[in-house]
Amino acid sequence: MADNPYLVCLALIEQDGQRRLPLGGKGLQQSIAAGSDPGAEGHALALDLLLRLWQQSDDGAIQRTQGLQSLLLLELPMDCFLETLPQLKQAWLRTGNTEALMNGLRQLTAQGWTLATAKFSQPTFACW
Repeated sequence: MADNPYLVCLALIEQDGQRRLPLGGKGLQQSIAAGSDPGAEGHALALDLLLRLWQQSDDGAIQRTQGLQSLLLLELPMDCFLETLPQLKQAWLRTGNTEALMNGLRQLTAQGWTLATAKFSQPTFACW
């Protein structure tokens, strides 16, 4: 992957009829090994984002817009996080074109994960 890898957690949601794409991120010392999952850093980012969403649910009901692909963790270059990701986010918020958003996200990163859980089990990452 590129220099200055960045791990991003984002959620595709709808709240009170409005699309939202909250996100959080963290710089990495080195890229995550191919075929590995983001481990503790990924869990921490997801937990932080989910806690923020839970707190914001006081303002209205939150609904996932893309099923299991509504919560994504992506490793991407820092410059993409700063330049391209905001453009993709704004386009999706404006148009709702999820296919264009997903295609754009896939072009930014070589690896990504979804996060799922089942009753009585730990959350698990799956390659996206």
